Order: sequence, then structure tokens, then C-alpha cells
Amino acid sequence: MNKLTAILDGWRQNRGELLCGLILTVMGVNLVSQAARKSLTNDELVHIPSAHRYLIAGDFRFNPEHPPLAKLWAAMPLPFVHLRYTQPPERSNQDFLQFTSTYSSEFWQLNEGNWWAITFWSRAAMIVITLALGGLIFIYARTFFTLRAAVIAVAIFSLEPTMLAHGWIVHTDIPAAFAYLLFFFGLQRYWMHPTLRQAIWFGLVTGIALVTKFSLAIVAPIFLLVLIYGAVQARALEPSQLKRLAQVGLATITAFVLINAAYFFQHPRLDPQDSNWISIYAGSPLAGQKIINLLNIISKVVPTYYLFGVYTVYVHNRLGHPSSLLGSYGLHGWWSYFPLTFALKTSIPFLLLSVAAILWAAWSTVSKRELIWLSALLAIASFLGMSMFSHVNIGVRHIAPIFPFLFLLAGAFLDRLLKTRYVRAAMIVAVVLFGWMIFDAVAGYRNYISFTNSLTLGRANWQVLSDSNVEWGEEIGALAEYLHQQGDTRIMAAMSATGMTPHLQGLEIVGYPPRDLQSARTRYVAIGASYLNGSTVRDDLTDENGARLSEAQRVSYFDNYRRLKPERVFGDSIYLYRKSE
Repeated sequence: MNKLTAILDGWRQNRGELLCGLILTVMGVNLVSQAARKSLTNDELVHIPSAHRYLIAGDFRFNPEHPPLAKLWAAMPLPFVHLRYTQPPERSNQDFLQFTSTYSSEFWQLNEGNWWAITFWSRAAMIVITLALGGLIFIYARTFFTLRAAVIAVAIFSLEPTMLAHGWIVHTDIPAAFAYLLFFFGLQRYWMHPTLRQAIWFGLVTGIALVTKFSLAIVAPIFLLVLIYGAVQARALEPSQLKRLAQVGLATITAFVLINAAYFFQHPRLDPQDSNWISIYAGSPLAGQKIINLLNIISKVVPTYYLFGVYTVYVHNRLGHPSSLLGSYGLHGWWSYFPLTFALKTSIPFLLLSVAAILWAAWSTVSKRELIWLSALLAIASFLGMSMFSHVNIGVRHIAPIFPFLFLLAGAFLDRLLKTRYVRAAMIVAVVLFGWMIFDAVAGYRNYISFTNSLTLGRANWQVLSDSNVEWGEEIGALAEYLHQQGDTRIMAAMSATGMTPHLQGLEIVGYPPRDLQSARTRYVAIGASYLNGSTVRDDLTDENGARLSEAQRVSYFDNYRRLKPERVFGDSIYLYRKSE
């Protein structure tokens, strides 16, 4: 009886933590089941080999357009997996994209017999980060809001399709969400208790954010403003000015040390091919040389390939990226892209909760002076505002860092509703919303990456969005399994992740599909959803006269396929067509 009483007392005292653990356990099972059956996605093909190269050789020339921290974490299990590797090929005149692609292809060819174990254990490391994000959401909400708000926030997080879609993939999106939340957690703790210890912690989380994803550069000005404001306030309010100045210095040094540590404290000169790449995209040799000179100076204290990575992202954003939104096509995106994509790619109950929670938090902040919501609102507005100026519009995953703050506000909003005199009505609303979210999570289990909600008004996902919103190569394994059953593994295809994934799955891609299915050289033709959309059709295609296709012609290249009924559709992602006999 005493043991039972002790167990019940322990449950009452730790019921929030136990519920959170149970929710995250169920989510973890979901993520592991996806990681174990989904094919290598487009970016994993280069992220995993690059990450392994970082770990064993400290060679950060590969895949520099993404910082190394998340990839290094994904590579941690790989020393325990039997894999083969070789020295990188000679670069000759290859730019960093070609260099990375060549090495990655050789990596997968060498490990053809063991590629699945390499992939799974790299993904397992990413699942740990995703579950840690859930834990951090719980800690954040419990610290600044209430225990019930924390449990509700974690429950919403565990059911949201975007988190379930990307929580197992070796990429920087979910780690960026974790790092961004961790930064604001550190910021609030330092703001409330400006001690030397909290200043060091603040510098540490800032450094973590900066080497997780380059879009988190938004934290740098926030970091500096908080430290400067604190130092100015100290001059006016404290007898000793040295205390805050020491905090500023230590926080800044800590951030710089962390950035350097992520690159193993290396400051090499750029490869000649990377210097040449800078000159090409700078506009002129003179402008390129100025940039290289500046980079060489700054690289005395900031890792060389961190600076080069920042520049590659700048160039990518300046040049733009082919994209599509609601039937419109463009290279430089739309300011409305991320708000509209968010509206189409999230579950409707979470969308409704997010809008209501933001309006409620803003109203409470302004009218009631409840400043506790200010940090979350600032985090959402800062990152979303920056993203709306981006010219790279290829996926809702790029605004993953705002999601945790929406979960937090939604949890706090529902918690507050349940405290009003309309508690019964609030409970009915909460039950309906969670029932709806559970239904979406269960119904979308096999196609979280390509998930779109009913606001698409019955249109296929490729008709409204493109790229990683609808297809990322994750269904190539399902396609391969079906074709093996048909006894036919040679196909013409236009899909994401066709560099090595089809080969690893036992498929042979013999060419790009022709405009007309009946002209295909194989019995089957596979078209990815993003290619059906038209935005990712190859830009080197020519007409019968050998002239390159115009943008309008490329967009309509697969128009004939859009009118055909596919034999099979895999995960709302890959459409398989069969020629008439």
C-alpha cells in the first residue's frame, strides 16, 4: 500500500513530465517508422557524405552553403557503422557544388551494400534533436507559462505534419528550430537574471544558432542589441559599470569560440576554385578581389568556410530559385510565399490556433501589458519578416524556426481559455481541435512531406506548390518496389533525388521523359510532383530546332502528363505512367 501511495504521489508531482514523455515517445515511434522506410531525400544525398568528411578529416569545403553543426551531429553514429570512404577527387575546375556532388556519388557507390544502415543511423541522430526540441518546448512553457500550457504545446508539436515530415531528415531545418528556440530561452534567462553565468550561456546559444543554419544570422543583431542595451542601462543604474561590460565581452567571446569550434578552429585559405567562384558571381574581377581580400582579413577570427558559406547563401538569394505558388511561376519569389505556404501546409486546427493565439498574445501585450508574450511575438515577427524578403521560396521547412513559438502561444492560449468561466465550451473546442489534429496526423502518415490541407480546394498539391513542399525523393523506394514487382526496373524519369537514390534502390534511369508518353523509350515513366508543377523542369531542354526552351515552354513541358491518369501515385509525390501496348 505504501508503494502504491508513493507511485501515486510521484505521478501527481511529475504528471506533466510523464505526459510529455509519453507524447514524445509516440512521436518518436512515428519518426523512426518513417526514417526506416523512406528513401534518401534530395539533400541527404550530399549532407550525409559531407558530414562524414567533416567528422573524419575536418574538411569543410563540401556543402559549405549549410553550416556544419547539425550535419556533424548526424555523423556521430557513423564511426560505429561499417562504411568505406576514400580521399576526395581532384577538384580541377569544379566549383563547390560539383565538387560536393562528385564526392557524394563516390561515397554512395563505395557503400552501396551498406547505404541503408548509414542513412538510418544518421536519421536517428536527427530524431534525437527533434525530440529534444519537444523537450525544450515543454521546459520553455513550464518556465515562463504554466505546466498545462507546456503539455498542450508539446501535444500540438507532436501532431503537426511539418514537424513529422522533417523531424527525421538529415538537414538543418528542425535543428534550426531547436537552436532558434534555445537562443530565445537563453535571451529571456539573461534578461531576467543578468549574471556572468547567464551571459556565457547567452553567448553559447547564440554561437549554436549561428552554426546551425545561415538564416539564423537574424540572432546576431538581436544578441548585440540585448547586450548593448544592458550595458547602457548598467551605466545609468549600477554603481559598477565593469560588471555588464564583462558580461558583454564574455558572451561575445563565447559565441566566437563556439563558431570556431564547429569548424575545428580551422582558418585555411580558400581553394582557388572557390576564390574563382566568388569572382564570377561578384560581377567583376575587381569586385571579386575586394570580397576575397575582406574575407581573408575576417577569416583571422571567423572560420574561412563559414564566411564562404555566408557568401554562397547571399549569391543564391540574389540569383533566386525557380518556384511556384498558386499557379504563378518566378525566379525571385513572392513576399506572400511563406504566409500562404504556411496556410496550405499546416493542419487547419493548428492554423486556426496560430492565428488566434498571435492575435490574443498581441492584444494582451498591448492592452494588458502582459510582456511575457513579447519574446515569442518578437521571434515570430523577426524570422517571418526576414523570410518574406527571401528570393529562395522552395519549402515551408525554411520557416521551421517560427513553429515552436506558435506551439508555445497556442498552448498558452488554450490554457488561458480553460481558465475562463466558459470552461465547458473551451474544453469542447480543445477536444474538437485535438481530434482534428489527430485525424490529420493519422491520415497523413504516409505523406507528411507532400501534405496539404483542404484550403487547396480539391486541387492536387503540385497545382499550388512545388519543390520540397510536394516531393523530395522520399517515395523512390516505394516506386522501386512496385516496379520490381512488375519486372521492369528501367524507366525514364524526372524526379527529385535522382542523382543516386534510384540506383541504390535498384532502378536505372535511362533518360529524361519526352513531352509525349508514347514517345518514351521505356514502358514506364515516373514524374515527380514538383516536375508536374513545372517549376523544376530542367533548364537545358531544347526544342526540335535545338533552341533552349523558354520559361513558359519549360513550365508546360509535362502538360500532356497532367491530363493523363497515372497507373500509380506514391505518397502524393511520384506519379507513374505506363505506355499503351
